[in-house]
Amino acid sequence: MNFVHRYFGETRAASDAASTLLGFAPDTLREPTYFVGRVARHLPFREAISALHHVVVSDLRFKPKDRTAYFEWLKAHEQELLAEALASRDDAKARIEALRQEMNDINARSSALMSPFYKARQRYFDWLYRADRDAWIVLDPVITVHPDEVFFECFSLDESTYGRLSCDHDVFERIEEMACGTTNIDYSHALYDEFQKIRSYRDTTLSIDPTGFEVQTTGEAAYREDKIELPDSWMRGFLQVSSAMAQPAHVVDLHPVDMHAILTRLAARKERHGPRSLRFLLEPGEPVSVLIEPWGERLTFRRSVYRGGSPAEIRLWGRRRLAILARALPLARSVRLHLLGTGLPAFAVVDFGGLRFTLGLSGWTANDWSRAGQFDLLAPRTQVDEVSAERVFAALRRQHVASVAGLSAETGLDRALVAGALGLYVQNGRAMFDLDKGVYRLRELTREPLAPGALRFASEQEEKADRFIAARLVTIASTNRREGRRIIDGEVLDDGKVRHPMIALDADDRLVEARCDCGFYGHNKLMRGPCEHMLALRRIFHVQVEGRAA
Repeated sequence: MNFVHRYFGETRAASDAASTLLGFAPDTLREPTYFVGRVARHLPFREAISALHHVVVSDLRFKPKDRTAYFEWLKAHEQELLAEALASRDDAKARIEALRQEMNDINARSSALMSPFYKARQRYFDWLYRADRDAWIVLDPVITVHPDEVFFECFSLDESTYGRLSCDHDVFERIEEMACGTTNIDYSHALYDEFQKIRSYRDTTLSIDPTGFEVQTTGEAAYREDKIELPDSWMRGFLQVSSAMAQPAHVVDLHPVDMHAILTRLAARKERHGPRSLRFLLEPGEPVSVLIEPWGERLTFRRSVYRGGSPAEIRLWGRRRLAILARALPLARSVRLHLLGTGLPAFAVVDFGGLRFTLGLSGWTANDWSRAGQFDLLAPRTQVDEVSAERVFAALRRQHVASVAGLSAETGLDRALVAGALGLYVQNGRAMFDLDKGVYRLRELTREPLAPGALRFASEQEEKADRFIAARLVTIASTNRREGRRIIDGEVLDDGKVRHPMIALDADDRLVEARCDCGFYGHNKLMRGPCEHMLALRRIFHVQVEGRAA
């Protein structure tokens, strides 16, 4: 996907003895969105926005050790080492010396010839690293201004970590100008150094600059356009995060000191083998216990009691990414973990009081959010007519932030229909679910709404399920109700073999349990989302039993 961003000027930061100004340049091609406010809580804001920066630049993908220098040294000293081994043989030593001199002459001539190439190649790689990093930093941050808060969103370089900083308006002692909306911002790596200059004795102003929207046509030369080829994975990542936030989860409230204890243990030792996980042992009404693997070290936190209704044992992978929270913990009031399940994404919400930093982790570091679990496929798939969907979206656009119950009351539509419509807009990048407050928010991820077919299939499994439906290869074997769940068993003919999927849907039409005898489920369970046979069975159930459209 290709996008064009147009900025008036550049993001700037300035500090002096009395004040600090953080001025972000918004995309002037989008709906006018701006905000100017003086920060009241300086230190929490500094730590939270610094944590957001650490998400932006984070890249924990495996990088093989660079042994180029060693091999160059070995090659340069190969003749010398060989000569030392044969030092007892005078004739061989003399011959080697002659050959070494000849080789040195050849190497000298070769180096003279190849030196311009090597220097040009190094300059290219240096430029590529800088250009690629800055391009990602420009891509990622998205700012949204709402009537109750301002929030920033971003992804890490490896797309496995999501960060969100939300600031209630109470965080600002004075708000001068404001226009609600969502915009991309011109962001640079150098801003991080300016964040560190925020002090409680200086006035700190956050400005999403409104002047770019006021300049007349005569000022065209001051504008700068950036043309960016946005990867589909980045777009799908945003869609998956919001869908995952809306899924049921085990909620664990940790004291900041307890989270710090976990990070301290992880920093003190380096694991040499697997499993590399945090195993949360949760019993209702009991202190939270965490087993750190592979060392088998168990931590029990008396300050943090699990308030859930049922026991659970959940393993969290990619735990090193939690280190992003370390610096912010001393100022935090609480840390709330939302654990979706073993190998599934997790969210950590750090509350500073009016400021909240949300860290979203995909199932494990090597699995980015675009492949994390296809959580839009687990969300309710209620069929919503176009008129009803537009009524729901119009109501959300007027309020910018609303709950399902509030929108149902305003539109007069059934809550299930409203939830289905919101789910569709989340999957189209036009709305998001706010995990902090449990509400839906208007958030237009792109300037122009995504074409319905642009990201039609978020996974290979969904595309295969569509083909099974079209070829009429799916049948329902039985349906039952148990403990408030609908249990559906079926058969899918796949390449001459009959697969036997089972799915369980709760009262909100969410897929909460499933199994299948196919290879995809056998290898991944539900850690990468439902297989194509489960998806096909679910769609057929909605069509044949509930009378919905496929």
